[in-house]
This record gives sequence, structure tokens and C-alpha cells, in this order.
Amino acid sequence: MRIQTREIIGEGSEKIVIVPESLDDLWHLQFVLEPGDIVIGKTTRRVRRKEEISRETSGQREYMRVVIENETSEFHKFSNRLRISGVLTECPYEEQLGTYHTLNVEIFDTVSIQKKWKFDQIQRIEEAVAARDSPDILVATIEEGAAFVQTINQYGISNRANLSGSTGKGEGSDRTDIFEELLTVLTHIEVDIIVLAGPGFTKENALEYIKSRDSELAQKIILIETSSVGERGVQEVLSGGNAKDIIVKTRIGKETQVVDEIKKRIKVSGLVAYGPEEVQIAAEYGSIENLVIVDGELQEEREGRNLWKVDADEIIEMVEQKGGKITILSKEYGPGGELNGLGGIAALLRFRVN
Repeated sequence: MRIQTREIIGEGSEKIVIVPESLDDLWHLQFVLEPGDIVIGKTTRRVRRKEEISRETSGQREYMRVVIENETSEFHKFSNRLRISGVLTECPYEEQLGTYHTLNVEIFDTVSIQKKWKFDQIQRIEEAVAARDSPDILVATIEEGAAFVQTINQYGISNRANLSGSTGKGEGSDRTDIFEELLTVLTHIEVDIIVLAGPGFTKENALEYIKSRDSELAQKIILIETSSVGERGVQEVLSGGNAKDIIVKTRIGKETQVVDEIKKRIKVSGLVAYGPEEVQIAAEYGSIENLVIVDGELQEEREGRNLWKVDADEIIEMVEQKGGKITILSKEYGPGGELNGLGGIAALLRFRVN
């Protein structure tokens, strides 16, 4: 994500002009937008001119700058866009003011957001800007008869290919075919690092095959032993292994580690709180070292659609004032789902609170 300008508007509001540079950036923007935010962007809208009103015509689409008071925002990862819907407060045609419009924001579109920004929202924007320098990572897990290719995004895991072949142990053509298919997939996905993982020696044999066909691609590959393939295998990669120093730098690598630490502390009755009421008490005592919330839960709270008996923003403010860290988990990926099972919110503590 790239920030073009930041401007203080007054009364605590700030206008930030943003250029999303990836699908991850569009996903981030979904969770910083709230009802009532002012969004400025360029769009097309159907317009009927005065001379066309008496005709049977729906008018023509025109390119224009609009200002919308946001009501809803939704990230559509399969159509590569963020849809921001609300009431038009400014546009070139006065008769259209007060009508509804949906602004489709795509990668490299410029969009301005004006609002009273919350601490975690600014943190999220800054993390997205910093992520421009993070490596793009692909994980290919393979065993006899099957291979799975997935890329690691900030919002979760994307499945790129599921391959199948012979379940035999020999070096027959079927087994070579699955290696060839895997090589074809890997050469068509642009990443910085490829983690090749799985049980047994199939991954080593696959790497030797890739080296013999594309030595430059092979230099990107790191081998890791896992007991599973597919999503469970990726989870093992994220939890540790030889690539831990690289994986931990990714957003979901950090999410996996923090949820693992929460579960570990729960198991041993350690310094942890979970569930809205318990976390609020810890926040009031200034005990929270790291507040962890699922983005979907936080969004629903801010839109008044959830049933928490506590104020999520009040908890975040208390943690911020007492020097605690805020970690927002993606609802799109496993660790966020695990935290949802604990009430959608938890905290790693500095000291125990009764």
C-alpha cells in the first residue's frame, strides 16, 4: 500500500489519500472503513441529460469524481475489487446528490478516506505500507500421489493448484508427470520464496527434478519436513521449521504464533485472558501486553451487529494508553477461526488478574 498524502481536516479528522497496490491492500481497507466515513474516488455513473429526459433512453455512463458517505464496504477477492456503497454527497450533477452509489476500488486506484481514525486502523494502514517490502511466499506440499500449491497472503491462504498422480514408489512416468505439473505451476506464479514441504522423500525427489529442468527456480526453494500436506501442512510450516525466520515476518505467520501462544498459556493456566468480559477486566487493570482481536468480530462490533456486552473501542483505547500492543487477526484464516471459538478476543497478560 502507498500513502500519497495525509492532511488534518479539523475536529480530530484526517484525510488520507491511499493507493492500494495488491489484493491484500484492498482487504485491509475493508476493515478500516466504518459507516459514516467520507470516501472520495473516481467512478463511472449513468447520466441522463436534460435533452434526453423526454426520450426512451437510460443515458450514458460518464467518468466523474464522487464523494460518498460510506454505509458498507466489502472485499471481493475473486473479482479483485473493494465495493464501497453509500449516499452521494458530492458529484457533478446536483440532481443525483442523496442517491446511492457503489464505488468499485481496484488495485492502483487512488482513494481518499476522511474520518476520525482509530489507533488500530492507523496501525493497520502502516503495517500494509511496511508489507510492501515483505517477500512473496508460496508453499507447495507434496507426498506420493498428491501435491498442493498455495500462496501466503496477508488475508489468508490462497489455493493455486491441487495435483494428483501415481501413488507408486517408483520412478515411472506417472510420478515424473506430477513433478512436471508442479514445475509448470511454480514457473507461472511470481514469488520470492518457495517452501517445498511434506513427509518422506518425495519433496527431495521433486526438488531434484526441478533442479534438472530449471536451476534458477530451484534456488528459490527451501525444503521443510511436515507430517501432512495441504492446509494442515501449510499450518505446520507457519508454526515452525527451517523457514521460520522468513515465515514469521509474514502477517499470518505472526498470527499463527500469537494464537499458538494463547493456546499454550490457556493449557497451563498462564498469563492469558479470553472472551470479551474477561479481557475488559484485564484492560481496566492495565495488565494487557498484547490484545488480540479477529477483524470480522471488531468490524461487527463497530457496526453494532454483534452481541458483546463490552465496548471494543474502549478496550483498545485502554490498551493503547497503557502501552500494550494490538494484534488484529484475519477472519479468513485458521488462527482467526480458532480465536473466534474463544469469543473473538483474547489477551496476553503482563500479570495475572483475578
